[in-house]
Amino acid sequence: MTPGRSPVATRDEGGSVAPMIIGFTLVVAVLVAAVVDASAAFLMRQRLDSLADAAALAATEGLEGEAAYVGGLDSRAPLDPAAASRYAAAAVTTSDIAGVAIEVHTHDRVVEVVVRAPLRLPLPVPGVNGSVVTGRAASVVEIRR
Repeated sequence: MTPGRSPVATRDEGGSVAPMIIGFTLVVAVLVAAVVDASAAFLMRQRLDSLADAAALAATEGLEGEAAYVGGLDSRAPLDPAAASRYAAAAVTTSDIAGVAIEVHTHDRVVEVVVRAPLRLPLPVPGVNGSVVTGRAASVVEIRR
């Protein structure tokens, strides 16, 4: 043993940096994949919310115009569920989102639209498939005199 050196310092530590770099690289890659996939899911939900909002507005605007021009309006505009579904479906068909399913519900003066689409992640995770993203919106038919 050389004077002034401890026995621990004489060990060969060559190659101990490579496993650490590989480990950090794997951790960073997993974090990047999680952020990319979470962002894609969030953006898909925002797109579906916007699509549902457009469909609900199209349904109520179409119903208001149809009721006003055909039969006139009294204190309230009647909501026809079949017509609301037609107007909402027409608004959804302009979307470029694949696999969109739409539900239209009418309650009193409210048209509620629920839009669902499958989530396709940019960096798919094994075992996580079949996820569905949902967007919701509602619109009210209001008559002012």
